[in-house]
Amino acid sequence: MKTNKLPEEFIKALPIIEKIEEAGFEAYFVGGSVRDIILDHEIHDVDIATSAFPEEIKQIFKKTIDVGIEHGTVLVLHEDEQYEITTFRTESTYQDYRRPDEVTFVRSLEEDLKRRDFTMNALAMNKEGNIIDLFNGIEAINRKEIVAVGDASERFNEDALRMMRALRFSSQLSFAMEEKTKAAIVTHHQLLSKISIERIYIEWIKLLMGESRNQGLADFIETGCYECCPGFETKGEKLKELLLFDESQRIENEMIAWMFISYNLEITDVSGFLKKWKASNKVIAAVKEGVQQLKKRETEEWSKLNLYQAGREIVSYVEKVRLLINQASDEEQNVRLYDELAIKSMKELAVSGKDLLSYLEKSPGQWLGETLGYLEKEVVQSKLTNEKDLLLKRSAEFVKEMF
Repeated sequence: MKTNKLPEEFIKALPIIEKIEEAGFEAYFVGGSVRDIILDHEIHDVDIATSAFPEEIKQIFKKTIDVGIEHGTVLVLHEDEQYEITTFRTESTYQDYRRPDEVTFVRSLEEDLKRRDFTMNALAMNKEGNIIDLFNGIEAINRKEIVAVGDASERFNEDALRMMRALRFSSQLSFAMEEKTKAAIVTHHQLLSKISIERIYIEWIKLLMGESRNQGLADFIETGCYECCPGFETKGEKLKELLLFDESQRIENEMIAWMFISYNLEITDVSGFLKKWKASNKVIAAVKEGVQQLKKRETEEWSKLNLYQAGREIVSYVEKVRLLINQASDEEQNVRLYDELAIKSMKELAVSGKDLLSYLEKSPGQWLGETLGYLEKEVVQSKLTNEKDLLLKRSAEFVKEMF
C-alpha cells in the first residue's frame, strides 16, 4: 500500500529520514502514526525507527538528547521540532511483565516490527509513502480489529500493560478485539497487578475519553481487568451500570472522568480511592469537591455559597457530569451565576485581617478567622455589600454578639 499524500507532520520530518539514509542506514516512520494515516486521523507523534545504532545517530545529527539510549532511543532536535529515533531492536525475556531483561540492537526491520504489540501498530512507511506491512496490519485496520502480533499470550506476558492498551484502543478507535487476543486478556488479566498504577492510570483515562467509551468499558469488565484496579475489585455490577449512559456525551478530561466514576460507583472515600490510583493532589481536591456538589445537586439548585465553594471550573465540570448521567443540566446558566458572585475568593473581600485588628484594636485570636469567615459568607450571599466601611462596622457588631 502507498499513501499518495503525506501529512504535513511527516513532510517536516523527511529531512531526518533522508539524512539517516545518506549516512548509509535504513529509516522508516513507524507505529501509531502510520496507522493514523490509514485511518485519516490527526497525527500526534511522528516516530522513526532505523538500522543505525544510537551512537551512529548521534554522529549523524548535531543536536541530540539521550532520552532512552539504553533502549535505543535518541531525541533529535531539528528546526524547532523533536523526533524520537529508535534503533531496530529485539528483546529478551521479561521478568517484571513490563521491561525486557535485555535489549539487543539489530539491523533488521522485520525483527523490530515483530516485537510490537498489535498488528495495526506493526507498520512502517518509507519516505516515498510505501507502507511495509509484514503482519497484516492493514487488513486488521480495514476490519476494525485489534489483533496481537504473533502469539497474544506471549505479547501480554512480555508487557502486561498491552492489555490495557488494547482496551483503550477499543474505545479510542471503535475497534473490536480479535477473538484470540481477547481470550488471552481474559486468561492473563491478573498480570496487570504487576504493572505500576501510574501506567494503568494513563490508559484508563484515555479509555474513558474515547469515542466508543462503552465498548472499551464493556471489554474492561468482560476481560476481568477491572479486578486489578484499585477500588474496582468489587464494583463489577456498578461498572456495568456505566454502560447505560449515552457515550455520545464525551468525557473531556481526567477530572470529569474521575467525577463520573466516583459518583456513579458511590465511592465514599474519594481521596483514599484516588490516592490508590496515584492521582495528583489537584485532581483529588477537584474530584472530591465535584462529587460533594453532585450529591447536593441531586436535591437542590446551586446556591451562591455552593457556587463560591466549588469555583468556576468545578461548577462547569459538575454540570458536564450531570449531562453525562442524564440529569438536568445547564452549564452556561450556572457558570454565569458564578461569574455574578460579588467575590470569588477571600482575597477580594474589602477588608483584611489586618484591617480588623486595627479597627477593633484587638489581639489576634479565634475571633479573627470566624469574623472574616462570617463577612465572607454574608458578602457571597449578597446579605452585605462588599464595602470596607460597612464591613468594618458589621465586624464590630458581630464580635460584640459572638465574643
